[in-house]
Amino acid sequence: MNYTVNQLRVFLKIVELQSVTKAAEELFMTQPAVSIQLKNFQEQFEIPLTQMVGRSLHITDFGYEIAEIAKRIFAEFEELKYKTKEYEGILTGSLKIASASTGKYVIPFFLTEFMDHYNGIDLMLDVTNKSQVIEALKANKIDFALVSVLPEDLAVEEEILLENKLYFVGNPDNYNKKKTLLYREEGSATRTAMEQFFEKNKTAQRKKMELTSNEAVKQAVVSGLGHSIIPLIGIKNELSNGSITFIKKRGLPIKTDWRIIWLKNKKLSPVAKAYLSYIREHKESILDKHFKWYIDFNTL
Repeated sequence: MNYTVNQLRVFLKIVELQSVTKAAEELFMTQPAVSIQLKNFQEQFEIPLTQMVGRSLHITDFGYEIAEIAKRIFAEFEELKYKTKEYEGILTGSLKIASASTGKYVIPFFLTEFMDHYNGIDLMLDVTNKSQVIEALKANKIDFALVSVLPEDLAVEEEILLENKLYFVGNPDNYNKKKTLLYREEGSATRTAMEQFFEKNKTAQRKKMELTSNEAVKQAVVSGLGHSIIPLIGIKNELSNGSITFIKKRGLPIKTDWRIIWLKNKKLSPVAKAYLSYIREHKESILDKHFKWYIDFNTL
């Protein structure tokens, strides 16, 4: 076989887009040039990589297998590039992390010193709800996800960072047992925990209001609009100034763990490997420096 890197790149783009025309547009090549590259690549195999059904291009099972091998080849190319930079003392590339929304109170402290040390790394941090975080992980669009609940239908590996504690809270000047319950949106791990808690404790259903961020829920509680179960990590200032108070309920706090997760058997990039090593080496010092108040917190 005598295929070229360009043939591999063209074939992968055709597989991705299921179209020679679209591949040509994305690769800034003419359609005939892409077709020639595909033809020359195909000629090196006795089994078809593609086939035309009517006017539509279809990738054969064998073609998909070759595409997976090609992806691994390009991954090795990338590692070779990064490894060279490592030996030169420069680690470059991108680190892609998606965090569940409340994780914004956690993840920055596990990034600052790492990003200061490796200033050639570009960070892409997406803070959204748990469902969207897991979808990004499933699609392999990110290196790591920060979540408090493990996905049920996805094989992952994890590194636990910090315990997550959720309490029932309200406004101390406007407390009423019949107050509206403030919920996060569907897909939020906090929403799921709150629903499971009230169902388990057979609490009579009260009027319910849905808000789409932890900050919105917190401000609604501060204003006296209603009560909610929210993570302790996000209400440090409000507890200090007395604008939020705990409402005692049996079975609280709800406890989970904030953890970094990644796809099982995923080949991590050199940047992702470096970040994971950093987390494991510096986790205890980060917790001691930034989260001692939280770890030692006791409502009694």
